[in-house]
Amino acid sequence: MLKNKFLSFILFFIVTFSASFIGGLTTITYKEPWYSELIKSNYNPPDWIFAPVWTTLYLMMTLAIWFFWHSKNRDMNTVYIYFIHIAFNTTWSVVFFGFHQIFLALVVLIILILLIMTLIIKFKRVNFVSYYLMIPYLLWCCYALFLNLNILLLN
Repeated sequence: MLKNKFLSFILFFIVTFSASFIGGLTTITYKEPWYSELIKSNYNPPDWIFAPVWTTLYLMMTLAIWFFWHSKNRDMNTVYIYFIHIAFNTTWSVVFFGFHQIFLALVVLIILILLIMTLIIKFKRVNFVSYYLMIPYLLWCCYALFLNLNILLLN
């Protein structure tokens, strides 16, 4: 089962960055003019910050699942949760930017955060590097929840 470290890294990289690709494509296609017309919080960062932050987070997620995969006590249920979490990660962009459903996107984000917290707990039991790599992602998604909630309340 994918004992080759290079091959397993490439596979996890492709799976993880597919969320980035689909989310980015949806965002580029459906973001404007809708997003620019929304009232946003003063805490909203400039648009240019999102691409480098998300690229870094996707790389950290890839490394987290890859280190976990090559740990002695890994379990497949955690890997399945990782894949489910990737689906929810992608879904947020589709729901928010594609469908312009702010409340539903908030619900998706809450589920995503719960899945990330589950992964963090499961990773901590098996691989501390994986555990630590997921913490910035959790923090960023909590910040995104704050921004999403503000957009919902302001609009």
